[in-house]
Amino acid sequence: MTRKLFENALIFDGTRSELLADCFVAVENDIIQSVGKERPEGRFEQVVDLKGAVMLPGFIDAHFHAYAVEIDLAKLEYYPATYVAQRSRHLMEQALRRGFTTVRDVGGADYGLWRAIEEGYVLGPRLFYCGRAFSQAGGHGDSRAPHMEWQPCGCSAHRGIAEVVDGVDAIRKSAREALRQGAHHLKIFVSGGIASPSDPIWMQQFSEAEIATVVDEATRRRAYVAAHAYTAETISRAVRLGVRSIEHANLIDKVAAADVSRHGAYVVPTLATYNSLYTHGRAMGAPEHLLEKLEVVRGRGLEAIELCRAAGVKLGFGTDLLGPLHVHQRDEFRLRSEVETPIQILQSATSVNAELINMTGKLGCISPGAYADFVIVDGNPLEDLSLLYRPEPAIRQIWKAGVLVA
Repeated sequence: MTRKLFENALIFDGTRSELLADCFVAVENDIIQSVGKERPEGRFEQVVDLKGAVMLPGFIDAHFHAYAVEIDLAKLEYYPATYVAQRSRHLMEQALRRGFTTVRDVGGADYGLWRAIEEGYVLGPRLFYCGRAFSQAGGHGDSRAPHMEWQPCGCSAHRGIAEVVDGVDAIRKSAREALRQGAHHLKIFVSGGIASPSDPIWMQQFSEAEIATVVDEATRRRAYVAAHAYTAETISRAVRLGVRSIEHANLIDKVAAADVSRHGAYVVPTLATYNSLYTHGRAMGAPEHLLEKLEVVRGRGLEAIELCRAAGVKLGFGTDLLGPLHVHQRDEFRLRSEVETPIQILQSATSVNAELINMTGKLGCISPGAYADFVIVDGNPLEDLSLLYRPEPAIRQIWKAGVLVA
């Protein structure tokens, strides 16, 4: 048993809009034992004097793709899995060093990567994965261009971040297989997307019966379904059928936002990916169809956040970055600050995301019983959020499971 004590800390606990001053935080192994103004009794193997720095819960990125090592996702179909895994290892290490101590992967990551992290072979964030996301033929997860005739087989040689599956029976089997392999949630594409070559943004994808089947399988495993959805029509349809987490939602409207709120679902905006693709995508090899469709959704992200806030929708925090663009992960803080307050954004990246992934009280907070995942910052991000995203951020230390990792 190892006990550590953090003293002279200012604490953002994940929910409150003010800092707790002059606090002691006691950690035993990887769990927070106590938080308070009085020094706990007993012996501590390590005492860390934070000297008035701010302690925040480790950040959670709820829309991450560990295996999206290229901007052009079609390339992943042909790479050896070992090659993709090695490049993924670097993406995970770098995310952790940016302060993201947990990521929810919504397409691609699997049991193997999770186990490698858990056993310490990969230094990375805590990983909540779904396996490959589900796409209908010709849907957002289908990487085939219109002129291609080959049929996706769904076998182990098919290395992309999505599985093409059609029909109620087929999608039920795939859902059960993903859950057998430890999937924490399931992911489906219910509207068109920008990275895929053959589907318009407005397209409704999967039948209602197929969507309901995935929700049924997830629910009976005490899991849930996340859905890529841009348009108001596809968002309302998804939450009506039981989807818990709407990804992106750039083209949401007031009616759809009210539907999301009424069903108690979440929206996870991903502004960083659109900004980085617009700024750097062409130079880094983004396919032309992606850049063309990007213009349909790029300018609507901030408006979508405002509509969701007005409707009382619970907003998570995600980035959805691809390949070399992962370096822009912290830009999400900056981009959202145009329409949200620092406390709203920090809550999204901590306690709200923890609630979304069913880890309330264990992640996204600094309280007894939570995992000892911390970000230590010089300065107060509740007053100046740029401390987290400026070129030389004010992040002093990053702790995961009670261990200093950066």
